[in-house]
Amino acid sequence: MDILDYAFMQRALIAAALVGITAPAIGTYLVQRRQALMGDGLGHVAMTGVALGLVLQTSPVWMATLVAVLGAVGMELIRARGKTSGDVALAMLFYGGLAGGVMIINLGGGQTASLLGSMFGSITTVAAEDVTAMAILAAFVLAVAIGLRRQLFAVCQDEEFARVTGLPVRALNLLIAVTAAITVTVAMRIVGLLLVSAMLVIPVAAAQRLTRSFAATLGLAMAISVTVSLTGTAATYYINVPSGATIVLLAIGVFIAMTALSAPLARRRARASLAAEEVCTRDDVKV
Repeated sequence: MDILDYAFMQRALIAAALVGITAPAIGTYLVQRRQALMGDGLGHVAMTGVALGLVLQTSPVWMATLVAVLGAVGMELIRARGKTSGDVALAMLFYGGLAGGVMIINLGGGQTASLLGSMFGSITTVAAEDVTAMAILAAFVLAVAIGLRRQLFAVCQDEEFARVTGLPVRALNLLIAVTAAITVTVAMRIVGLLLVSAMLVIPVAAAQRLTRSFAATLGLAMAISVTVSLTGTAATYYINVPSGATIVLLAIGVFIAMTALSAPLARRRARASLAAEEVCTRDDVKV
């Protein structure tokens, strides 16, 4: 029977494509800001939202989105006001979110299996309403990441310069944090909350091995992310392996391959640059 004959696989592949597109869209900015592990903290705090959703019998995706957004805003405000370091705020998200999720599930009478599915990803947990929610959230992420790319890039490069030019730096920082939180909840059904940070970072890091410009990095990172997400989801169906772990391992494999390719490419670029300099030098001597 063909993989697309099953409704749950259709939903899983659509969800995987949404994850593949959105994760590097915001991950590019997080890598630029050197906040590569922010997704981990948001993934942990989103677990509290998933647990609340299960206990209250509401949508875990929307509840996780709400809790993750609140956590992201809190962390960004703490970091911006300088009352504690970004590392401390991130640690509070890590452990507080994880502990809160486990505690709520236990007080609510169980459903540990459902929580584990959100923690590590499970294609069978993707319901039709989850796909709808993920599509809406993914549209918001792409609208922000691509529509405001110039402003967000300026803030990620140099906050002081962005402030001098008149950009609303605090608002843009909050927007990045909120968008990252939403991306985490988009990816939780397929990759899992504990592995989602990998999809925010690894495709971007792999793309940076071969690209120089921001646009090229973003485009290649999206292509890598979509490819490994769809391949990993399909592999889950055919060989019965965990979707989240498979996708992340494939992404790491692509990163290793890109790293191997980058060395000879860098040497070729260096030789081309040296040759161009020599031509310029000879032209100057002739003049």
